[in-house]
Amino acid sequence: MQRRQGRVNAGLLLLLYQISQVGLQNIPSVTLGVLALNIFLFLNPVRPLHEVCISVNEGLYRKNWQRLLLSPFHHADDWHLYYNMISMLWKGIMLEKKIKSIWFAYIIAVFSVLIGVVYMVLEFMLVKILDDPSYEINCAVGFSGVLFALKVLNNHYNPGRVSSVLGLQIPSKYACWVELVAIHLISPG
Repeated sequence: MQRRQGRVNAGLLLLLYQISQVGLQNIPSVTLGVLALNIFLFLNPVRPLHEVCISVNEGLYRKNWQRLLLSPFHHADDWHLYYNMISMLWKGIMLEKKIKSIWFAYIIAVFSVLIGVVYMVLEFMLVKILDDPSYEINCAVGFSGVLFALKVLNNHYNPGRVSSVLGLQIPSKYACWVELVAIHLISPG
């Protein structure tokens, strides 16, 4: 897991353009802070990706707990950052206004840590169920898990909506689960 160096970050440029189109004044404070933190850490990573990603081996066996805090805020490349932060921008605008900034900040903090814990538990279960130790070393970075949790929360606060997933019209309360399966099938890594 290593970011490509020495190239134009088109995803980052497009993200900054999209943020400018929305307008900084239209982005709630916590959402803007999360965007800024993720962009800052993309440009200035705390450590290389292989030293911040979360895995059963690193988190559970080596007790490298700081990875629970670092892994959600690091991204594999500019497009990974772009897609996650565009999703964060829209979910943040909708949810932060609805539940207020203090609660939204709390939820982001809790989800950021819990997602890493859930990831390790699921990978550990795969090791035991499938008797395949390779799941112990699968290492993950990015904000996708937090975004998935925010999508579930958004569906709770906005019931009755319909989403299009791969061209299929699905009630939003189920769409996040269908999206999760679709993402895994399309891009298992």
